[in-house]
Amino acid sequence: MWRAFFAAIGAALLILGGECLVVEKAVLAGSPQQAATPMSVFDEPQMTKAAASREVRPPEWAPWSLLSAGAVIMLYTFTLQRGGD
Repeated sequence: MWRAFFAAIGAALLILGGECLVVEKAVLAGSPQQAATPMSVFDEPQMTKAAASREVRPPEWAPWSLLSAGAVIMLYTFTLQRGGD
């Protein structure tokens, strides 16, 4: 069980580090809000874009640190004994 747990953590860190290496910034948009109620049954409510969008920029050290930590943890999983055999 521990081997699978550490393998999952290592794989997640490798993927996250690879994403940080490729992506410069990520913009997380807020949920749209309804502006007004429709006047009749056939009118559709108008959606307005929420102003609460958030921008995430990974620091310079993040990609290589995450990749190296993920690689070390994945190598550690290969040295663990298999459970249940």
